[in-house]
Amino acid sequence: MIRRRLRHASSVACVCALAGLLAACNSTPPAPEWTGPAPEQLVAEIRAAGKAAVDELDVQPLRDPMVEDLRVKAAQAERRRDYAEAATALDQALGLSPEDPALLQERAEVAVLLKDLDKAGALARRAFETGAKVGPLCRRHWATIRHQLVFRQRALQAQAAARKLKGDKLAQWERASMQTAAALIDAEQAQAACTLTGPPRY
Repeated sequence: MIRRRLRHASSVACVCALAGLLAACNSTPPAPEWTGPAPEQLVAEIRAAGKAAVDELDVQPLRDPMVEDLRVKAAQAERRRDYAEAATALDQALGLSPEDPALLQERAEVAVLLKDLDKAGALARRAFETGAKVGPLCRRHWATIRHQLVFRQRALQAQAAARKLKGDKLAQWERASMQTAAALIDAEQAQAACTLTGPPRY
């Protein structure tokens, strides 16, 4: 358990360091035009990662009825593909319960649907920091972060293809690229560590 938590802490530190580097790097371009799988497919993959395994506990906390009403409203808006309305409802719910990791994750997934992967990753990291560090919800956090990092990789690749980088800008690009790749590996390992393996049965 201690080793798992240390790996989680190391992964969070690596991803957060990457976020700081990218923010400081003036040559980092805005997110590229959306390519690859549709946002809805990414969210489906994130939620599939959170399906409870056999004998795995998935504890759902009791919530304020107003928060639950807003979650239902967000889910209905999402089914209509009114993602902006879903985001508004979840933002209101977070105003009532700002440290709820499930709410934060749901808002992160709506951010994916709105094609804002950086916001989604930031929300998922915050959800992980306030959550249980294990279980189905934990896997959804890290699946979201992985998609953000993959998207950032595409942004860096597009940047290299679009301009000739030299000197400090090239060094910044290489450092960001290497850290993105390392953070992605850490995120994959952290997602796997969210699943606790029970004792063997005889």
